[in-house]
Amino acid sequence: MSPERSYNGIPAAEVKLFLEEKYLQYNNPSFIESDPISIPHSFADLRDREVSGFLTAAFAWGRRDLILRSSRILLAGMDNAPYEFVTTADDEELNRLSGFVHRTFNGADLISFIKGLRHIYSHYPSMEDLLLQGMKETGSLRDGLSHFRSVFFDLPHERRCEKHFADINGGAAGKRLNMFLRIIKVA
Repeated sequence: MSPERSYNGIPAAEVKLFLEEKYLQYNNPSFIESDPISIPHSFADLRDREVSGFLTAAFAWGRRDLILRSSRILLAGMDNAPYEFVTTADDEELNRLSGFVHRTFNGADLISFIKGLRHIYSHYPSMEDLLLQGMKETGSLRDGLSHFRSVFFDLPHERRCEKHFADINGGAAGKRLNMFLRIIKVA
């Protein structure tokens, strides 16, 4: 008889039970309502989901309720039309967002991010298309994300903005980027 499998000294059956409980807890609509993923889920259009998901993921650290509050404030400042705002906002409309703050992500960062997204949408029909182009040669998601980041920061920007967009080639894990990819269902 073979010994019972364990993970860090915890019997496999106990780990299985724990994971099943967590699956039931998180894989249901009631959890989504209080999670930042609810922000992009509230939009039907892919590009609205991309923009809201990317921006929410950019400052998704800390308490979920604060992330949700900041995301809702941001979307209200974008007239709840994130793609349209990104692609058409004039300087006066952008400056309305200059007072935005979520922890270390400030209004200047936000305006740079909106300009980076505008740059992407002026060259690609979707963020997904940009990622896929970066993956074209190797099929590597790492290459896709690297290409995405490179195009995003093509425009002049404050260097401090770069800390809000993981550099996976620089060794970052990119947890918030992976959250974003789950939102747009690339990964």
